Amino acid sequence: MSRGPRQLFDPEAPPLAAAGGSMGEQGGGHGGGEGDGQDGGGARPDALSIGEVYERVEGALAQAFPRNRPLWVRGEISHLSDHRSGHLYLDLVEPEEGRDGTGSRRRGGAPALTVKCWRTSWAPLRHRLAKQGIELTEGMVVVLRGTVDLYRAKGEVSLILLEVDVSALLGQLAAQRAALVAALEAEGLLGANRSLPMPEVPLRVGLVASPGTEGCGDFLGQLTLSGFGFWVSHVKVPVQGPGAPASVARALAMLGRSDCDVIAIVRGGGARSDLAAFETETVARAVASCPKPVLTGIGHSGDETVADVVAARACITPTECGQYLVESVRRWWEWRVAGPATTLVHRVPAFLSAAELRDTQVRRHLTGAARHQLRVHRDRLRAKASAAARFAPRRVEAGETAVRAAAVRLGPLAQGHLGRQEERLTSWRRLLTAYDVDRQLERGYSLTLTASGALVRSVSELGHGDEILTRLADGSAKSRVEDVQRGGGRR
Repeated sequence: MSRGPRQLFDPEAPPLAAAGGSMGEQGGGHGGGEGDGQDGGGARPDALSIGEVYERVEGALAQAFPRNRPLWVRGEISHLSDHRSGHLYLDLVEPEEGRDGTGSRRRGGAPALTVKCWRTSWAPLRHRLAKQGIELTEGMVVVLRGTVDLYRAKGEVSLILLEVDVSALLGQLAAQRAALVAALEAEGLLGANRSLPMPEVPLRVGLVASPGTEGCGDFLGQLTLSGFGFWVSHVKVPVQGPGAPASVARALAMLGRSDCDVIAIVRGGGARSDLAAFETETVARAVASCPKPVLTGIGHSGDETVADVVAARACITPTECGQYLVESVRRWWEWRVAGPATTLVHRVPAFLSAAELRDTQVRRHLTGAARHQLRVHRDRLRAKASAAARFAPRRVEAGETAVRAAAVRLGPLAQGHLGRQEERLTSWRRLLTAYDVDRQLERGYSLTLTASGALVRSVSELGHGDEILTRLADGSAKSRVEDVQRGGGRR
């Protein structure tokens, strides 16, 4: 245990909350009494009872650490327990001592101091820390103010916590945040997400938020009331607590692989400690490396987390985040749709009037041209009709003469052609008669057929026992094959 030489706060000023009493002091009975000076089993005259020992220890502690003068102690929280009864228990060790070469703390290697804070003091103190965005965790180096107390039942010296040096903690958290931002900048990740092009019409929205919360409802309410067709893919995650950073990072990775246009992270207002998940390196790197533009709407006005710093756009609240998306779509709508439509509304009447005037002029021109063409064609038809009336009788007479002459030549030519065709027909008949099967049969030939009526052209088509039909000029005869010979031989 070490005593700080500086007084960060007025020692005489009242603490954040009244200190509670000790966990209990049990005084042992005085076992004193004058000894008889004998060396056997009798008590020594200078022996102290347990109660007397603790009285002397308490006296020494009271002299070294008066209760009306609380002291400051600096140490690292090695163990912390927020008891269900509302009390706080933690162990402090020296920040620089008690670690091995790997950075792990050696057991029993460094002195530890037990710190207690009773429910009546811890509740307002925790509330003040939360308003500053501070949450005590293991591994945190703190400067505490309190009084030294002896718990007789366990022989334990502890510090009764009265106050926490908030300025030291805020400076430590600010340094950690600055180191994280500097590391991201050195790796080129600080402006990586901000450099991504923002979609012109961000209608497909990936949402990372806790369902049913006020912040989530405010964000979705803006999209719903806008009247635009937003499509929201909501990944439900816790936004505070030990598992919140990993859950938010997983949600960003999943939505980064989807087809959404932008990703929105929203969380309603609260104490600064409630936003601790968005100050972590896990969430900051997930936002910075996300392949989709990330919008943040975290906390109230004035709340800026590391996630806001690395995001493509940081909005003050979830409501403003939703309004930004709605305004982006509305600007596109007014520029691409509503603006041109308004221009058309103003220009169409004049355009229609000009078109109607041109149409009237064209109709008049077409009417005059059509009438002129009708007059020209009428005159041409009259001229042709007059010419036809004059030349028609002579052409008819000439046609009749030509027909008569053709008829005179056509008769002899037709008769000669018919005669030649009749002679050719007679020749074909004689040729066909010479090849007639019946004539061949009359000349002594015969036809051999199979039982199915197919003509037998070769002995290879016949076998022993086959039934055949022999056709002659005056009839037919059935027979059965007994033997087949090819070329004079026997088979």
